[in-house]
Amino acid sequence: MKKLINDPKATVAQTIAGLAAAHGDIVRVSDEFGYAIRSSPPVAGKVAVLSGGGSGHEPLHTGFVGFGMLDAAVPGEMFTSPTPDPIVAATLAVSAGAGVLYIVKNYTGDVLNFETAAELVAAEGLDVRTVVVADDVAVQDSLFTAGRRGVAGTVLVEKIAGAAAERGDHIDAVEDVARRVASGARSMGVALAPPTVPHSGKPSFVLADDEIEFGIGIHGEPGRERHRLEPADQLVDAVVGAIDEDMTLRTGMEVLVVVNGMGGTPLGELYIVFRRVAEIFRARGVRILRNLVGNYVTSLEMQGFSITVLELDDELTRLWDAPVQTAALRWGR
Repeated sequence: MKKLINDPKATVAQTIAGLAAAHGDIVRVSDEFGYAIRSSPPVAGKVAVLSGGGSGHEPLHTGFVGFGMLDAAVPGEMFTSPTPDPIVAATLAVSAGAGVLYIVKNYTGDVLNFETAAELVAAEGLDVRTVVVADDVAVQDSLFTAGRRGVAGTVLVEKIAGAAAERGDHIDAVEDVARRVASGARSMGVALAPPTVPHSGKPSFVLADDEIEFGIGIHGEPGRERHRLEPADQLVDAVVGAIDEDMTLRTGMEVLVVVNGMGGTPLGELYIVFRRVAEIFRARGVRILRNLVGNYVTSLEMQGFSITVLELDDELTRLWDAPVQTAALRWGR
């Protein structure tokens, strides 16, 4: 194992400390609980948007704390959900009297711990809502979930719900738009090589030099099948085909497309992937209205990519375009 780390047990703490040191104008870190929070104080009367989950998927979630997106993010240890205590502490720190929205990826530990935290803060009189993201079309159930996994579509939910909260929407409206995005986003990923979790010191799974995992999860969970490596265009065709089967791409649709790197894939290769997605959609009469290409929901140094598609309407497009300033996503401000 070759990694730029010190003590494997200190990796998460040192990661978020480095984030705060690099982006102190945007985010700060709680010394006691380790959550990331905006450097500016909560805005009275604004709905707070909070997310979190296991580390190793950076920039998710801590890299998306800032104006127009998350108010706080609670990281767990590598590929492990945060416990309820730091979630409760972060919730109380960002609550500004208008309610709190939790955005939770559909993994059993995340769902249970955020549910427990929600019950605890509700007992304090806070209005807490939870939206679970389950956008992965690869498998219905996995090693970590009951139902579909939450993957790169989470970024879309965080951005659009964060924009709704920033403009002053009531918590009912923020929750509603978050649910619309969570229910509309569709994703699937492919792995070419596995990640290595620091405290284990060995790859999470094994692939032969000529093998890929089709439909991989962001923790290295198995996908639909393992088969021979194919040229990029054929892999993209298969991923788009699986997404199409689930959401039915239609002539005249306007969509947001995310081509997401899993952590170890060169940006040039991600552009090769996006190029093919654009060709397919153009031929189908589907207009890519907005896009992201890059590393947004990673799996340490896993080689591979995922594709996420969300159908847009005027409101979702406005909220996507709204100003955002985080460590990992920023425009319009």
